[in-house]
Amino acid sequence: MSNLKVVGTYKSDLQNYSLEQLRYKSAEGVWSIGQMYDHLILVAHEYLDNVETCAAEEEEQKLGKTEFGEQLYKIGGFPPIKIKLPDELNTPPSNSDSKESLMVRLDQVMQRLRLWEPKVNAINSNYKVKHDGFGWLNAREWYDLVNMHFHHHLRQKRELEQILVF
Repeated sequence: MSNLKVVGTYKSDLQNYSLEQLRYKSAEGVWSIGQMYDHLILVAHEYLDNVETCAAEEEEQKLGKTEFGEQLYKIGGFPPIKIKLPDELNTPPSNSDSKESLMVRLDQVMQRLRLWEPKVNAINSNYKVKHDGFGWLNAREWYDLVNMHFHHHLRQKRELEQILVF
């Protein structure tokens, strides 16, 4: 599933939630569906900002990915495990957005994906930005990471939906 399709799936599914369902937290430390959406949108923009940085870069970076980064791109996505970030990187996402606000924000992600899709392969693959966990990534890799990240959270989305009453 391409970037636009997976984001479109999230957008379509968003229609099915009430505001109460979007904000429902089943336990302390567990995100709501709305928080998961907020997280995905924020991270997608961060990754697309890095695509832009790569496009504007003028110095080649010869360093590559970490071992985990190599594995991630080799298998084409995150392993089917829960990943816990260190507390300093794990600020809880917003749980106050309306469905309409999340929809607009997903549209903005899709607009940026459409903007970069035809351009990303033309960017020098040695123009890179460092990811703390995956190492030095080029524009294509940052663009693809948006898709991998949305896919990674599909399992979490299904788990959160099972807790809800529709």
